[in-house]
Amino acid sequence: MKRKDKHFFKKGVVDMPVLLIAVIITLTTVMISIVFSNTISVWLESAFHYLSSKLGIAFIWFSILVIVFCLYVAFSKYGSIRMGEDADRPQYSNISWFSMIFAAGMGIGLVFWSVAEPLQHFLTPPKSEPYTSEAIIESLKYTFFHWGIHPWILYLSVALPMGYSQFRKKKPMLVSSTFGPFLDNSPLKTPISKGIDAFTIVLVLIGAATSFGLGSIQISNGLEYLFDFSAGKETPVLIIFIFAVLFIISSSAGIDKGMKRLSNANTVIFFLVLIFVLFTGPTLSLIKTTTESIGAYIHELIPMSFFMDAGGAVANHTGENWIENWTIFYWAWWITWTPFVGSFIAQISKGRTLREFVLAVLSIPALLSFIWFGVLGGTALHTEMANPGTLTVNGAVDTNTSVFMMLSTLPLSKIISLLVMASLTIFFLTSADAGVQVVSVMVSFGKDTTNKGIKILWGIILALLAIMFVVAGGLSAVQSLSFIFSFPYMIIICFMLAGFYKQLKKGENN
Repeated sequence: MKRKDKHFFKKGVVDMPVLLIAVIITLTTVMISIVFSNTISVWLESAFHYLSSKLGIAFIWFSILVIVFCLYVAFSKYGSIRMGEDADRPQYSNISWFSMIFAAGMGIGLVFWSVAEPLQHFLTPPKSEPYTSEAIIESLKYTFFHWGIHPWILYLSVALPMGYSQFRKKKPMLVSSTFGPFLDNSPLKTPISKGIDAFTIVLVLIGAATSFGLGSIQISNGLEYLFDFSAGKETPVLIIFIFAVLFIISSSAGIDKGMKRLSNANTVIFFLVLIFVLFTGPTLSLIKTTTESIGAYIHELIPMSFFMDAGGAVANHTGENWIENWTIFYWAWWITWTPFVGSFIAQISKGRTLREFVLAVLSIPALLSFIWFGVLGGTALHTEMANPGTLTVNGAVDTNTSVFMMLSTLPLSKIISLLVMASLTIFFLTSADAGVQVVSVMVSFGKDTTNKGIKILWGIILALLAIMFVVAGGLSAVQSLSFIFSFPYMIIICFMLAGFYKQLKKGENN
């Protein structure tokens, strides 16, 4: 049952040390980035390239080790253990469960990159020549790589320990709860636990704010592309402000049913757009290229997972540090989403066995992503292949408008584009609502809460962080901050997994 807390500062309602640390870090980051936006954007980009060149290999190895660990848990004797009591059974049907997992894990990024990433790989493929049939398969293969198993395995790295800790061990829904095997007898338990939970809250807000910021930029460009509407460079900030007000009102009012209906509506929009593009685009070619690209992805999954471009061949071929700008960035970005998505999918998976949980999360969402990118991205690739320059601007991909440019080549383009913008809007609201709900629980000692003051506070901070991303450089700021914050959290996840395994080995005796 939710706690109906009326007093924001009441003892026992809010974990004040955790709240204060998280608020200070986030607001300081926002103020410095906005006030010194030009300097910060240059510094962030330099920091990203320096750190990724020095530490990027850690992300590659981390993702590999997590894959091995999760598959071991699934196929070992531990796979039959339930997240909950032995008699517990799932509270959601499989269809509802899959829908919620997919919606939480992908969000705005699925729309933002649907056409942009395949097109960019097509123009500058890592190994093949641009504008060739080989480049089509290669571009989809690497898009599948970045949006396939790896993001979901990273989500599992947090979801498994948190779900096990919460439902099997009856601990609060806090990341620090998973550190029990290491901290229970430590005199430093309290300060370390507070620091872990505070840093987790910061990362959840940054992860949600990246989508908030990128979504505002794409909606802004969509309005300008479709209706020639623009308020200048301030349009994305204005969009964030308007949506933040709507979100804060709805969140503080507690209209959960409204948000659930929006999420269901978004699922319908997703499949409507998918089916429309499939049957109005080059249908047979899309089916063939998607099928072949999935096969190429499966065949080369292990080599791609270990690929570091050690000899610099891909960098020379593409003219950029490809591995840093794409794979390492994505792994870092997904890690910023792990505490948010991981805790959410753990919450909705009570009663599932560890084997069922791992295999379902790795397979179904990844397959849906393949189909989505194969259809929308594949349509863009075939269009650009047939008529070079149709979807590019001065030989480059406009990331923010590419999906609308692709839709403009199809019938009923305005209607479908409006549906896409509606989907972005819904993702905007529901992602923010879910993110604020997660951090509100984390700052309330891991217990569900209806405290309006907390939700309003986090809603304002989330909006400010999104504005910071827009002002500080958009996608480049997302790349930089994702890496800077995700590296230390990767170390936290290692301890979470070690503690989880330690409890499994003890035979669940305590």
